[in-house]
Amino acid sequence: MAGYRSIVVGVDFSKNSRVAAIRAAALAGRDGATLTLLNVVEHFPEDIPVNPIPPENIDPATFYMERAKAELAELARELGTQAAEQEVLISSKSANHEILEWAGQHPVDLLVVGAHDRDAKAPLGSTAMAISNHAPCDVLIVHAEK
Repeated sequence: MAGYRSIVVGVDFSKNSRVAAIRAAALAGRDGATLTLLNVVEHFPEDIPVNPIPPENIDPATFYMERAKAELAELARELGTQAAEQEVLISSKSANHEILEWAGQHPVDLLVVGAHDRDAKAPLGSTAMAISNHAPCDVLIVHAEK
């Protein structure tokens, strides 16, 4: 069986998504696959994140885009995968919708996402559940260790 060629990890900068990114980077390294770190600023501008609040003289979309790009670059450095592609999407829709749409438009073999904590009432979380049910490729849902 051939390994994966293109791996995409959904990153929201939580502990669980960082663990998922570590796993995705390891798989990409093992298989010689390309790795894409994908962040979605979802439900914009209706549910703009409260913390941090953009300065008044900066467009909120630009502020969140630049902030996410900087965090993705830092994550890539931490993972030792500076060559990883880094994508930020600003959307009025949910993260799962945008991740699935993005995966449908690109040659993706594996989507990797973090699950919610195992003690949560919905252990996978709505994003991981939607992606696992509708992905056009394999899906790996990674649980963070406690």
